Amino acid sequence: MPQGRSPIQFLLEESRDDQNPDAEVLHQLLAELRLVAVVGLSRDPSKAARRVPSYLAAKGIDVIPVNPNATRVLGREAQPSLDDVQEEVDLVLVFRPSEEAGAVVRQAARRPEAPAIWLQEGIMAPEAVRAARKEGLTVVQDLCIFKAHRLVSGGAGAPLG
Repeated sequence: MPQGRSPIQFLLEESRDDQNPDAEVLHQLLAELRLVAVVGLSRDPSKAARRVPSYLAAKGIDVIPVNPNATRVLGREAQPSLDDVQEEVDLVLVFRPSEEAGAVVRQAARRPEAPAIWLQEGIMAPEAVRAARKEGLTVVQDLCIFKAHRLVSGGAGAPLG
């Protein structure tokens, strides 16, 4: 690896969004992460939308499931929508198709605590993300939070996909 380039920088280069926050911002965000609302957290343990939040929970991060079709996931009561989440979250993690992600980004951007917003790898909502960034919010898109968190925390193990 060339000097001065962190592993997270290489991960950032895999994203289709060259406007994502830089490695230092991501490192700080992930290192300080305590409470995450996961929109689209799956009930199916074989899906990344369940495995990735499970990984975060195993790392001591409090995960609030947001899924209108679930009652409890990962030991917590599921909320039908992001608007139903009463806690002040640090991050809104989005596991919804790109065509639905823009609405979630706009909903997250309206939250009074101004959480960071993260669209999982493969998910993009360029217009909504651009508007949220203009409002001063930290927004990441098309980047795997599992891969990024492992790089920041120095974790090892098999990729979750």
